[in-house]
Amino acid sequence: SETATQDMDAYRRLTREHAEVAPVAALFAAWRKAEAGVHSAQAMLADAEMKDLAEEEMRACRGEMARLEDELQRALLPRDPNDDRNLFLEIRAGTGGDESALFAGDLFRMYARYAERQRWKVEVISQSPSDLGGYREVILRVVGQGAYSKLKFESGGHRVQRVPATETQGRIHTSACTVAVLPEADELADVVINPAELRIDTYRASGAGGQHVNKTDSAVRVTHLPTGIVVECQDDRSQHKNKAQALSVLAARIRDRQTREQEAKIASTRKSLVGSGDRSERIRTYNFPQGRITDHRINLTLYKIDAIMDGDLDELIGALSAEHQAEQLAALSEETA
Repeated sequence: SETATQDMDAYRRLTREHAEVAPVAALFAAWRKAEAGVHSAQAMLADAEMKDLAEEEMRACRGEMARLEDELQRALLPRDPNDDRNLFLEIRAGTGGDESALFAGDLFRMYARYAERQRWKVEVISQSPSDLGGYREVILRVVGQGAYSKLKFESGGHRVQRVPATETQGRIHTSACTVAVLPEADELADVVINPAELRIDTYRASGAGGQHVNKTDSAVRVTHLPTGIVVECQDDRSQHKNKAQALSVLAARIRDRQTREQEAKIASTRKSLVGSGDRSERIRTYNFPQGRITDHRINLTLYKIDAIMDGDLDELIGALSAEHQAEQLAALSEETA
């Protein structure tokens, strides 16, 4: 049984490696084919009747080689080891009171709809609903192929400008939420948590849930004493399950803190879309009266707020990924210069 498990682990690892290497090998094979095309066209240059055709063929093959070289450079960029991981997505209401909590609910729906479009699974790990709707805080676990690679640029301050439902004078208010995207830690390999460094408290969950909620101490609060990180989970009837979920969120937060400390040193010398470490930094503004969304990191403004709030994030995420690749290529050319 142990041998079978090891074989299965090795198979998964090799499958992942093959999936990474296969596209690069295919690009290189195409480049070699275009290079062979140049050589065969050069051989035809001596034939006066074939000269024009040969020159045309050489131009086409060289253009194809240049395009493939660019693609190969991108394919060979160092991969983020977290890209294929599942993630925890934390949304917290900030300045703006009830309106901020309502906007946290809107962001929750936006990411849930995006995940649905990607055929990813979303689990609510913990939620603290607001009195008028929305959330003071909500933590989601997103499970799916490449989830972290797509959503890792969402960490930071999200600002909303609109007329709140509670506003009688029609004035536009500005409020904000913070989003944190944490790759799920591999509990065995990534983070070692010493049980002696944990304080675990149980308490009665609050909010909707009927009689059961009021009868049992199923909610769990875990405090990691060395870092002061606190995680609360009250979204399941089972205390055991709440504790397990709280510990997995805690592992992700500890790992995220370690990573951000390392990246903060790099970010001091290079601006980066991910890992500046400052979650309070405003990354995006959602202006409802003008129907626009602006991502301040890449100066991109899109006038399709309804579609984006309904989970149509492909254009935004594609632009952020492209900018991140451009940053990596620039760093690579500096290193090789």
